[in-house]
Amino acid sequence: MDFMDIFICTNVFIPLRSSPSHRSEMTSQILFGERFKILESAASWLRIETEYDSYKGWIDSAHSGYDRFTETETGIITGRELVCIKEDGSPVLVYPGSELFNLSDDFSSFRICEADFQIEGGCAEKFVPSATFTETALEFLNSPYLWGGRTPGGIDCSGLVQIVCKIHGMKMPRDAARQAELGTMISFFGEAQPGDLLFFSGEGGNITHTGILLSMDKIIHASGNVRVDRADHQGIWRD
Repeated sequence: MDFMDIFICTNVFIPLRSSPSHRSEMTSQILFGERFKILESAASWLRIETEYDSYKGWIDSAHSGYDRFTETETGIITGRELVCIKEDGSPVLVYPGSELFNLSDDFSSFRICEADFQIEGGCAEKFVPSATFTETALEFLNSPYLWGGRTPGGIDCSGLVQIVCKIHGMKMPRDAARQAELGTMISFFGEAQPGDLLFFSGEGGNITHTGILLSMDKIIHASGNVRVDRADHQGIWRD
């Protein structure tokens, strides 16, 4: 493989691992339509860097869910879950935050790497996020927690924040500690507004958790599952 090539995920997602082994932890996922470049190879494994968030990790080269991508256009980010039908009739579940290319004017089909897909019930509304940032976050409610996950099928705390931001056109790093470096810090918890990001530190002061403020005392976050809990300047409280 040419290390100068750009590749694109053509499956629901590709697991991104910390080291070249299926036993290593999944640190993130490459979603359908997201692009990446190859940095190095080791046996059947490829170390890659994602184009969206510059995240690095290892994928199994035997994974069939990617292809070379030569186009330079920007993908359209999905705001809803889509069922897409391949040319062979098999379905592909496309999660929110995925990217589609060469979308038809009536939003009924798209093309990636010469492969055509039909969108079940395709319409423009499926690509428009909910009216507010917090409403989009609530669409992930009850999704199971999965370390390294970025989909409603399994998601972690920073993955939830990143994908909600991506759907609303805001680029956000993958990890909570790096997310906390962006934006403007407020002095008091009472100054926070719905849609603001909350970050929590563990022992040593390192950022270990994040979520999205829904109201003055409610946070949506991924902990066991995506749930709503009470929050204040001291932390998160479960009812």
